Amino acid sequence: MIIRDETPADVAAIGALTAEAFAPMVYSDGTEPAIIERLRAAGALTFSLVADEDGEVVGHVAFSPVTISGEGEGQGGGQGKGWYGLGPISVRPSRQRSGIGSTLVRTGLERLRTLDAKGCVLAGSPAYYGRFGFATDPAFTSPGIPHEYFMRVAFSSVYAGGTVTYHPAFYG
Repeated sequence: MIIRDETPADVAAIGALTAEAFAPMVYSDGTEPAIIERLRAAGALTFSLVADEDGEVVGHVAFSPVTISGEGEGQGGGQGKGWYGLGPISVRPSRQRSGIGSTLVRTGLERLRTLDAKGCVLAGSPAYYGRFGFATDPAFTSPGIPHEYFMRVAFSSVYAGGTVTYHPAFYG
């Protein structure tokens, strides 16, 4: 298996994989494939990685910029610049629990670090994402996401937090 940037030839496979992976999830409203499409159409995918196994896309993760009210204000840093959102992330159901998702997350976080990112946020399971350094933090909130599932990983010990807003592609 290799992790690589998506190509135009992967677009249909990413959509199908994402729909398949999220279909059984009770928290999903089925919009995840459309979110990726809207991010791509808006040029808002910072990067999009696929797990390729013998030419087949078996996993995918998207990273896109977020804004954070309060982060960097008064310090010349702008409105939360340098923070990114992880997701959607999906792995073919028959290949879940085989390390593909973990590899996608680790590779993506390393790529963010090379971009001098300040950090990354996501909505997800603390039990799963905690192994990558993600943690809930009362300084970070996002409307509509329960606090116990909204997490951040900071790449520096200096950050302020605030209200996180994802790209409009997440909201339809």
